[in-house]
Amino acid sequence: MSTEVASGAVVYQQKDGHPAYLLLQSATSDFWGFPKGHVEGTETLAEAARREIREETQIEATLDTNFKVYTEYDLPNGNLKQVTLFVSEVPSGTAVTRQKAEISAIGWFDYAAARERLTYDNLKQMLDQANTYIEQHLQ
Repeated sequence: MSTEVASGAVVYQQKDGHPAYLLLQSATSDFWGFPKGHVEGTETLAEAARREIREETQIEATLDTNFKVYTEYDLPNGNLKQVTLFVSEVPSGTAVTRQKAEISAIGWFDYAAARERLTYDNLKQMLDQANTYIEQHLQ
């Protein structure tokens, strides 16, 4: 068994005083999640998160590294997947250009709709933690 390490971010923008979350749908499945991907070479988690966000959405993200949330789970191939997400606020109206090879759809969702759209419970729990952090810092 080997370990796959991934990093990304809960990307959001403020709409009407509340966060709207960016979710991506995989081009190879019905999976909805956050911009994220494998750490390459000697990248730090933050470097990998910024690169993956740029590759998947063309957004030059600034990460809030004061917040990070972690999960791990077993993959069908027997490997362990470790995922760390930061948060990243982007200006309202930020243009998103999806990476067509990997992403079939993108959308901005309020908290309830984002939670409903996310495919896996561990991602919903990560959103819960990020949303609490973000709402506290929007005050």
